[in-house]
Amino acid sequence: MIVLDQQATTIMTSCRTATAIMIALLAGSEAFGQQALAPSGMARIGEIDPRFQSYNIEMVEVTGGRFWKPYGRRHASVARDLYEYRPPIDLSDTRLRNLASALAPAYVRVSGTWANATYFADSEPAPATPPAGYNSVLSRAQWRGVLDFAQAVGARIVTSFAVSAGTRDAGGAWMPEQASRLLAYTHSLGAHIAAAEYMNEPTLAAQNGAPSGYDATAYGRDFRTFRAFMRQASPETLIAGPGSVGESATGTPSRISTRDLLVASGADIDVFSYHHYGALSPRCGGRETPNQALSEAWLARTDHALAFYKALRDQFAPGKPIWLTETADAACGGNAWDATFLDSFRYLDQLGRLAKAGVQVVMHNTLSGSDYGLLAERSLTPRPNYWAALLWRRLMGPVVLDPGQPTQAGLHVYAHCAPDKAGGVSILAINMSRDMLRALAIPLASERYVLSASRLQSTSVQLNGATLRLADDALPAITAKPAPAGIVTLPPATITFLAVPLAANPSCR
Repeated sequence: MIVLDQQATTIMTSCRTATAIMIALLAGSEAFGQQALAPSGMARIGEIDPRFQSYNIEMVEVTGGRFWKPYGRRHASVARDLYEYRPPIDLSDTRLRNLASALAPAYVRVSGTWANATYFADSEPAPATPPAGYNSVLSRAQWRGVLDFAQAVGARIVTSFAVSAGTRDAGGAWMPEQASRLLAYTHSLGAHIAAAEYMNEPTLAAQNGAPSGYDATAYGRDFRTFRAFMRQASPETLIAGPGSVGESATGTPSRISTRDLLVASGADIDVFSYHHYGALSPRCGGRETPNQALSEAWLARTDHALAFYKALRDQFAPGKPIWLTETADAACGGNAWDATFLDSFRYLDQLGRLAKAGVQVVMHNTLSGSDYGLLAERSLTPRPNYWAALLWRRLMGPVVLDPGQPTQAGLHVYAHCAPDKAGGVSILAINMSRDMLRALAIPLASERYVLSASRLQSTSVQLNGATLRLADDALPAITAKPAPAGIVTLPPATITFLAVPLAANPSCR
């Protein structure tokens, strides 16, 4: 027995020595683009909302209407053929609910530009056409569908309210009657709204349904009315705002500045919210190309936007959580490659960056509408970004860790505590190089999940070499391949998750 113990000790010592040698060799060589990681000692740098990864369903999808036309539908002219009619989304669909449930817990934001002029019909049947001052009608049945969907899939509702001419008195001031009806009906069904923005994107107010000439002073007046109303009518609802867009260096030009909105409204919000798109799609004049999609400059745009809005948060609402309540690769329905594996690099890198920077919630636009949807809108087939979202949900817990400074260009590494394994650590490693192998040195065994595609602009994705696809409406098994302690290679243009269940990280207990 003593001899066996001595042999076991010798073997263990040899293994540790071999691992240490491998790490030392890797740390001293640039040949493979290596980075040494120590999962057991990674420090805790923050914690995000358990519903950090969330999504939008546009109000126009709920009511039916003209939304951004997908590129595959024979655009006669990108500049003129922007929209296509969709019937109301079927939120009771089994496949849709199964796929959304797999991303739980989450927030589902039902808002968007069209929400600014949507009339809530607090009667049945709903009118076939909207009253004067509105552009569309939301029926009781449709809103019930939203509430039922959210309950079924483990989501909490975030929304905004109509601000168009029909909501205003003779002097142009906003009246809360429509908001009051929607809240009262919601409460009558035993549901509630987790958070609400006054309106969608007030920096672009005039072109988003507000009266002509709407300015920061008018917004301040109306927001104060909204705030007082919400504190009384639905005190459990978080007030988020301002929900601005387009003021960072690369965004859409804004018409009203967020600073002016905050000065005029007096802030007093529970959540500081903003929107971010890396660019405009060609529908709205954007000229980005797929060649930019893996560049550092492209991925860093999310940092520039956050820095801009975080500075305003610090000045006007210090200490309040920051939520990114609408985001995707490009505004106006997304770029043509957003439905492909190429955009998954941005999607996951953005989540990693923002979690590390302390953003509490990120709401992708959309769950299933146009080119930037996680799901194809007609078939509800998961796109590559859906599979990326699913792996993030299963592997990356709320506690954010520091993996150390990157050592190679094109290799981005993020780390979180595992969500369901005490002491466990999960690592996300993104190799953006299209032709260079990278590697990690990890002194512990791990479970490896590698996302790849036969070509970057493929609408299908492989996990550890096997194509991910649904079996009827059911998700496939998501299984890992074991990776022994030592060198873990990262092939070019791949995304790798590594679960390290035996890390015994004290921050993850």
